[in-house]
Amino acid sequence: MSNSGKAFDLHILGRILRFAEPYKKILAASVVLTIALALLTPIRPLITQFTLDKLVATGDEPGLIRMTLLMLGVLIFQSFLQYLHTWNTNLLGQNVVRDLRYTLFEKMMHFRIPYFDRTPVGTGVTRSVSDMETIADIFSEGVIVIIGDLLQLIVIIAVMFAVDWRLALISLSTVPLLIIATNIFKNRIKTTFTEVRNQVAALNTFVQEHLTGMRIVQVFGREDEEYKRFVEINDKHRKANNRSVWYYSIFFPVVEILSAISIGLIVWWGAGGIITQDVTFGNLVAFIMYINMLFRPIRELADKFNTLQMGMVSSERILTLLDQEEQVVVGGQFNPGQIRGEIEFRNVWFHYGSSTENEAPNWVLKGISFHIRPGETISIVGPTGAGKTSIVGLLNRFYEIQKGEILLDGVDIRNYDLAGLRRHIGMVMQDVFLFSDTIANNISLKNPDIPFEKMKTSAQSIGADGFIDKLPGNYDFVVQERGHLLSTGQRQLLSFVRAHVYDTPVLVLDEATSSVDPETEEMITKATRQVTQRRTSIVIAHRLATIQGADRILVLQEGTIVESGSHQELLNREGLYKHLVEIQFRKGNRA
Repeated sequence: MSNSGKAFDLHILGRILRFAEPYKKILAASVVLTIALALLTPIRPLITQFTLDKLVATGDEPGLIRMTLLMLGVLIFQSFLQYLHTWNTNLLGQNVVRDLRYTLFEKMMHFRIPYFDRTPVGTGVTRSVSDMETIADIFSEGVIVIIGDLLQLIVIIAVMFAVDWRLALISLSTVPLLIIATNIFKNRIKTTFTEVRNQVAALNTFVQEHLTGMRIVQVFGREDEEYKRFVEINDKHRKANNRSVWYYSIFFPVVEILSAISIGLIVWWGAGGIITQDVTFGNLVAFIMYINMLFRPIRELADKFNTLQMGMVSSERILTLLDQEEQVVVGGQFNPGQIRGEIEFRNVWFHYGSSTENEAPNWVLKGISFHIRPGETISIVGPTGAGKTSIVGLLNRFYEIQKGEILLDGVDIRNYDLAGLRRHIGMVMQDVFLFSDTIANNISLKNPDIPFEKMKTSAQSIGADGFIDKLPGNYDFVVQERGHLLSTGQRQLLSFVRAHVYDTPVLVLDEATSSVDPETEEMITKATRQVTQRRTSIVIAHRLATIQGADRILVLQEGTIVESGSHQELLNREGLYKHLVEIQFRKGNRA
């Protein structure tokens, strides 16, 4: 979808306007108010003309007072309608943006993990926040206002010709030049607005990433270099905005000049007409008011039209995102209340990304097959890049396999209801993510079905209660963004408590002890023995000492299973597993 080269795309506009369907009454009220305001526009010049020609000229003081009161009433009534119009259009815009933001966020919540792997977080923030606010302007300052201005122009021109067609023609003599100037301005500003939105996204992405990764920037002394990069990006953003300001600074004076020329022509012609009594003084004053009323909506039309264009740019971005086929294929509706936890991989082949016809896929897993009995604990080990983490990612359907089958209790996981499938699988990841919230909410994820006493019991079982009880507020302690107020070991322990309270029949531990100190590792190892009891468990670990108690160990190398057996059996085979153990043993001795 692209509206490049067009003032705006009616297809995109139509799709956005469909989000206003639930608010037809507000939309209808806005349209009625728009028509009413347009029809009221020429009333003041007509009253002025009548007052000057019929009342002032004859010295009718009582009539002058009545006309003054009428003018005041019209102004008050018009102001009230303008208030209602502004309120309705803004209310409509905010309601539409709210619903559209709901739709977008819900869609993004179901995107496949590969989308987030390749898309900067700042881009998603820009789409959900900045672009959305711009779309609100389509309703509050865009479509309806543009229609009102156009209708106002039609009414004013019609009245001008009805009053005096000669003065009307003179008043409109500069309009062709204004149309040309407006068209040039419109096309130039369209390109500028697109660039502004691109620079906003780039700026948001850079700031978000560098605020999140500030420790890395400071550890490696990259403050000055990253600041220079920020200056460059910020300067591009400034230049893009300055170009739009430059176009505005030229266009508006051109409009004022053309308006002044029209008024000058009217005064020149009208003064002569007054002398020859072909034109009344009231007509002359009224037409000066008409010209101001005529050029104001034309000037605002260009401004509002460009507001609409900016909204169109944002709309195109959001609709493109909504149209992306990034959602996980939900699959079937199979959703048993309980599962036994039997897992089987049958000749599974998998690679990340897509490959072309002339490019062979870079297979991460090649014909992986294994079977896990209910309640059995297996460990998966191997060199970095062997495909260990990919296996657990596929089990949760974070990624989709290209060949083979993955079965849970004998049923292909693609036939499960996706949410139901993931409710049966608990995970403890190496990179623990904690929300800026309390300890309790990070454990339960605000699940009302998990009572506080269960959280406390789980924390005691894992051994996390010791440090939690020492925190200010205990379970009400707010850990801040990503839990940076806690140590790595403490965050890891909380992730174990989280997995424990959810008590899923299948548990995955992915490098859960790779970043903790020996004391915490011992604590987690003990907790692991407890949480894996009576559950089907898959343990991935670099530290081989933590997996020796597994029922079975799978050894991966370059995407294939090269060895399988217990710890002692694999040591006796003099294979890759023994080699890995010896390497870690030597490293441990050197340490």
